[in-house]
Amino acid sequence: MTGPSDGSTDRPIAIEDAIDIYLQRKAVGDPGGSGAGTYAANAESILGQFATWIDQERAVDSITALEPADLRAYAGALSERTDRGEYTASSVTTYYAVVRAFLAWCARGGIIASNPATDDRAESALPSPEPSDSGDSWAPDRRRRLEADVRERADAAVAGERDDRQRRLREYALVAVLAHSSARGSELFRVPEDDRRTGATWDDVDFYTGRLRVLGRSQRLEEVTVLGPARTALRRYRVVLDPPTNDWPLFPTRHAPSIAARVREELAARGHDDGAIEELLEANTASELARERAIAPPAITTEGARSVLKRLCERADIEVDGDYLTPRGVRSVRPGREDRREASPSKPQLRAPPVERTIAVPYDRRIVDVTGSSVDTDANSSADGTTNSSEE
Repeated sequence: MTGPSDGSTDRPIAIEDAIDIYLQRKAVGDPGGSGAGTYAANAESILGQFATWIDQERAVDSITALEPADLRAYAGALSERTDRGEYTASSVTTYYAVVRAFLAWCARGGIIASNPATDDRAESALPSPEPSDSGDSWAPDRRRRLEADVRERADAAVAGERDDRQRRLREYALVAVLAHSSARGSELFRVPEDDRRTGATWDDVDFYTGRLRVLGRSQRLEEVTVLGPARTALRRYRVVLDPPTNDWPLFPTRHAPSIAARVREELAARGHDDGAIEELLEANTASELARERAIAPPAITTEGARSVLKRLCERADIEVDGDYLTPRGVRSVRPGREDRREASPSKPQLRAPPVERTIAVPYDRRIVDVTGSSVDTDANSSADGTTNSSEE
């Protein structure tokens, strides 16, 4: 590969081509050392996203055309995603550092004259470091109050209307999973700006190992631990949700236009013309049609989850300095290396055989549904009404 240093400027070097060479060098550059291949694998996703963003948003596809203004815009975009709760400040710092290291390598090799990522104004656009856990204004007692409130409301909805019961159990499960697992909001919910982050599904849950498969910050599938209180809430919610397929989101959106759009798109892909689709939608709601035709609705977005949490905090009268609990603030389990591992190729099953359900929980904490299968519940939910299955 030649660059401006030898006069070959008539054929610009594409950013993606430079990234490919950089990753190859990093993967084999230190065969006797540790971590070179791992770095290349992790950097591949980050740099790939950078190349796509810089091409789509700044119309720059040549490495020599990159300017400090482009990197300032990229840093600003990363910062905005942090503000929306999609990335943490530490993740954004890592992403930018990977891009800066790549461009530094290009500068050292003479591919570009200087590193545009070292521009002071670009780096100042990055978000400030996150406060330490000791400075978290959301003390454990407030988290417990929020969880207790949603659990009590879920218990009280046992004899209520099916839709209301499903909504309350959804709220309970959402809070419990955030509080009792290290799963992040962007791993559980849909991120509209990222096609890969479509939200966790029931296919990702393994109740019997207590693991949840998510797309981690590394852009690889990881398994995180889901503690008992969260598994209990998810089991109760799953019974009333009764997902018809394994790819049904853990937390489907309740936004009717979004569900309708997904139903129309899928029906069209299945060969239905516009007239037939409208006729079906006139006879059924979009949610009913999605369930009948096994069309998985979109998951709730990260912003939608934040709105739900804000509403729940307002209802429970939980507030600190005018702010409300975010997905990150709910979490009582702090992620560590021991809590995450690379996901195995095998997929967990949505439903296990009845015998396995029976031996998985103590006898005095089982109830029986209409099929005769044992369903786990917590001590406060023995009257959970699991004989009912409701639609989305």
